[in-house]
Amino acid sequence: MNTRSPAYNIVIVILRGALLVALVGSVWNVYRHLPGGGIEAANDAAGETTLLIVLRPSPRDTSATVSIPVQLYPVDLSAVQREYGFEPRPGVRFEDFLNERMQGRVPVKAQLDERGQATLMVTPGRWWLHAMLSGSQNVEWRLPINVSGRQQTIELSTGNVYARTKSF
Repeated sequence: MNTRSPAYNIVIVILRGALLVALVGSVWNVYRHLPGGGIEAANDAAGETTLLIVLRPSPRDTSATVSIPVQLYPVDLSAVQREYGFEPRPGVRFEDFLNERMQGRVPVKAQLDERGQATLMVTPGRWWLHAMLSGSQNVEWRLPINVSGRQQTIELSTGNVYARTKSF
């Protein structure tokens, strides 16, 4: 027989409920602060990264204008061009082939200002940056970029040039 009083049983039920609420609350608090988890992380992942692109031309390129166009592609444009050229595809234009490879994602285009800087919003992930500085020598950049976080800076300098060609 249960000889405990009804007040004792009510207190036990309330304490069990409080213990359950405390346990669920503590698990939720830990989950919110995990990297890649919780509401704040979901908002960051669904959000975009502020990408600052800065051009640092070499002293040899003083005659070149630094306000150049910059394109960010979600695929390696050079690899897609090579793939398109290797195998004939009758009736398929390169633009259609590129759109198929990008799987619905769109390239991001920007123009560097007179200081050689541009700020754009990009979804996190893998991107390929393409830029060309024209002057006495044409300087070209093709950089793979892993975009992540709230903001990121990419510097275009002589250290990460893809190609340098003489301009005639």
